[in-house]
Amino acid sequence: MAARRFASTESHGEHHDHHDHHDHHDHHAPVEESFGTYGYVALGAIPFVYALYALSRPGKNGEATALEAYLNKFSYLTTQSETRNNLHTAAVEQAAHDKNLLYTIDRNTNVELRYPEVFQSSSPYNVPAGHNVNLDKVVAHYREQHHKEAGRQAAAQIAREKQ
Repeated sequence: MAARRFASTESHGEHHDHHDHHDHHDHHAPVEESFGTYGYVALGAIPFVYALYALSRPGKNGEATALEAYLNKFSYLTTQSETRNNLHTAAVEQAAHDKNLLYTIDRNTNVELRYPEVFQSSSPYNVPAGHNVNLDKVVAHYREQHHKEAGRQAAAQIAREKQ
């Protein structure tokens, strides 16, 4: 068998070791670093924390703190919020009661028709044998209703002509 050979034996030698030749590169100029945003925030937080501490200390003779006195100015908002919540709850309960009432009442199933022929406007082929309905009473009802309406219109026309 033939012995294996490297692609280049020169790169593995002692003369081309690149790890220890860093002193030939140029050095960069020193960079000035600013204090930064976080530094300024930290410096600004110191007086803020001190002011918050001073406001949270109780006054002489057990008086309320300045911070507590300021927050007590807004105590009316809790009662206002409670009142608003109670009104809202009452309105929602009333709406639920009304909805239940409207869904459970008996509805009027009587439908006013514009003309009596609407009963017979469907196809005669869809009527099963023995299910023809006598519509004489319905026709008579609507005819009477029509005569009443025509009499009312005629009376109104005569009243307009007299004026």
